[in-house]
Amino acid sequence: MAERILIIDFGSQVTQLIARRVRESGVYCEIVPFQKADKCLDLVNDHGTLKGIIFSGGPASTTEEFSPRAPDGVFKLGLPIFGICYGEQTICMQLGGAVETGHHREFGRAFLEIKDDCDLFDGVWAKGEKHQVWMSHGDKITEIPTGFRAVGVSDGSPFAAIADDVRKIYAVQFHPEVMHTLDGAKLLRNFVRKVAGCSGEWTMKGFRNEAIAKIREQVGKGRVICGLSGGVDSSVAAVLIHEAIGDQLTCVFVDHGLLRKGEGEEVVRLFRDHYNIPLIHNDASDLFLGKLAGVSDPETKRKIIGGLFIDVFEAEAKKIGGAEFLAQGTLYPDVIESISFSGGPSVTIKSHHNVGGLPARMNMKLVEPLRELFKDEVRMLGRELGLPESLVGRHPFPGPGLAIRIPGDITRDKLDLLREVDAVYLDEIRRSGLYDQIWQAFAVLLPVRTVGVMGDGRTYDQACALRAVTSTDGMTADYYPFPHDFLGRVATRIINEVRGINRVTYDITSKPPGTIEWE
Repeated sequence: MAERILIIDFGSQVTQLIARRVRESGVYCEIVPFQKADKCLDLVNDHGTLKGIIFSGGPASTTEEFSPRAPDGVFKLGLPIFGICYGEQTICMQLGGAVETGHHREFGRAFLEIKDDCDLFDGVWAKGEKHQVWMSHGDKITEIPTGFRAVGVSDGSPFAAIADDVRKIYAVQFHPEVMHTLDGAKLLRNFVRKVAGCSGEWTMKGFRNEAIAKIREQVGKGRVICGLSGGVDSSVAAVLIHEAIGDQLTCVFVDHGLLRKGEGEEVVRLFRDHYNIPLIHNDASDLFLGKLAGVSDPETKRKIIGGLFIDVFEAEAKKIGGAEFLAQGTLYPDVIESISFSGGPSVTIKSHHNVGGLPARMNMKLVEPLRELFKDEVRMLGRELGLPESLVGRHPFPGPGLAIRIPGDITRDKLDLLREVDAVYLDEIRRSGLYDQIWQAFAVLLPVRTVGVMGDGRTYDQACALRAVTSTDGMTADYYPFPHDFLGRVATRIINEVRGINRVTYDITSKPPGTIEWE
């Protein structure tokens, strides 16, 4: 098995960015909530492949009773540890240091003065230099444990970076995983490669071989049905599983009537005709649209679609007979977003229809071979598997489809209108050679009608919004800065070619504070 780094998550909103930086260094890593870290440590360490541990940041205060802590056993493993923000504070608290609240807070850009050299800084920062970092903390470390020394300070943090060279425990008050810490990725690379001694040889080819072996071990001679949407995730999952178990796999394409223009036909053509993978095409659009009629709340829409999706699969599984496993294209961000740092109720940004398990009545086990990958890694795997670039490079498309791009209630007329708008928009993006520069682009049909003038007549038609963002993994995003002449050209085409639209807007909201999708 590949060398790996374990990230213990204390509830930070950017824990996944730590994982991204580690994997960019050619080292495989896993994220585990702090509540489950002790069990996961035993499991992973049994394989002898765990090389180091990273403590994430988090929203709690170590000064509070019952605030999150790392399992005491972590410090007895003798493995290198890197604490970030809250991670540094809990290291200090658990090993005999002190943290206090009520001091000067640091949020945003700060400057770190390097007081001494250490392995974490090797080749990146030198004693006496000052470097920009990103802070986000309210508590202050006032005493460090025995064996540690301060190697970096800031205006508000006398122990902004500390090191115990003997035990190979390093910690920083700032966030090296975010881009505002200019050399942060290099620090994380130093930890996993130089401090933890990882070889950095984790590749997508290695992941492919390991995933195939895991699928074969899990499935045995059982039969699998795979939920195929035609998007990148489910397509890569299907081809990977088919490579592992061949005709033991049957793909089920549930057409919920919420796809983009021409996608249903494309899915059938690609998988049934090109890949020769057994495919069942279930046109369930009447069922889905019937249940969604009159529903406006976005979370309710998602739950209805997710529930019906499972119901249709249950019916198809019975028709096939003997299918023991259900395969899905669940990704790592889907899984992590569904975890509460406190172990209790948390604010739900949005639910994912492919996360959370299946009804007990289905008596089926989940096969999720992409569960440990980020979106760009799935694309890499797709290329490794030989999928066409036209599919692998396709922009993300949500499981609930166009249902969450029509705020308010959903009708066939609205869906048809949005499909035409979306098709024109994407066509113009491709014609302009911009498609591959954009993470995700789509249109939204707004729940308002506006007055317009066409020719000599007055119109009172629908308005639409266009959205295009740049991103690395979907966790953060910024709007794509289209030239104004492009936006004008798209708006003209939409209004001229799509009857029923008389106003076009462009969404320039970043994530955060917004999300990429509107619902």
